[in-house]
Amino acid sequence: MCTECGCGSKGHLEIIEVEEKILAANDERARHNRETLDGHGICGINLMSSPGAGKTTLLERTIELLDSKFELGVIEGDPETDRDAERIRARGVPVHQITTGQACHLDAAMLHEAMHQLPLGTIDLLFVENVGNLVCPAAFELGTHLNVVLLSITEGDDKPAKYPTVFRKADLLLTKTDLLPYTDFNIEKAIREARVLNPQMKIFQLSAKTGEGMKEWIGNLHHKISKNYF
Repeated sequence: MCTECGCGSKGHLEIIEVEEKILAANDERARHNRETLDGHGICGINLMSSPGAGKTTLLERTIELLDSKFELGVIEGDPETDRDAERIRARGVPVHQITTGQACHLDAAMLHEAMHQLPLGTIDLLFVENVGNLVCPAAFELGTHLNVVLLSITEGDDKPAKYPTVFRKADLLLTKTDLLPYTDFNIEKAIREARVLNPQMKIFQLSAKTGEGMKEWIGNLHHKISKNYF
């Protein structure tokens, strides 16, 4: 979590109570966000990963390949700068940047405000690019319909075991597969340990750079939007 442990049992209990209240309030806002998305017929997807796993590059490639009859919107979350938002804006997609400062995650209140900066009436699919972090984003529900965690080949195959919370509640994208020949990443191990945490997760192996696996990823999105499976 994003708090420091108190000294002494009483202080520790007080911190737990505060955290529980914060999360309860966040969950209520998340429910409102979901109702807003549902009301506009928008599928919301929360993308989580470590920094550099390829979230923005994946979005750029997805924008290129997704059927043009579907309209996309993007909300970017970063501690500083709007560089990722500028990359998306250059693709002609409506985007809003959330600058979190010292906060290591997005929360439902941030998303609520950002959503109303976008033309919700014209969007079919809303991507939320969360702050690069495998810990804190997993604790805060946003109200999106799907959670997706990216794990790049360059990060190591031990991440599901080290950061179990985020993998328990998300589908998995193994990214940068074009770099497999240059690493000792064990895909079978990573998938096995991820499925122990979440037996129902969908797993895609892809490279946004070469296009490998992108057809399956795009097909999954197309199916969810067109059939309202979200």
